[in-house]
Amino acid sequence: MNICDITGKGKQFGNNVSFSMRHTKKTWKPNLQTKTVTINGEKIKLKISTQALRTLKKKKLI
Repeated sequence: MNICDITGKGKQFGNNVSFSMRHTKKTWKPNLQTKTVTINGEKIKLKISTQALRTLKKKKLI
């Protein structure tokens, strides 16, 4: 599944709109990265969105 393990961010749905105003279905997928995080001495593999990864680095948790 394309869901972030921390933020719960998933895919979004919408329409592509051409110049002639024709609407076709489109999905936007989150940018997920697989990272190994150490929590309480245990190494856990997580799928994290890049936005959550930046926040964790900013808070000095990774």
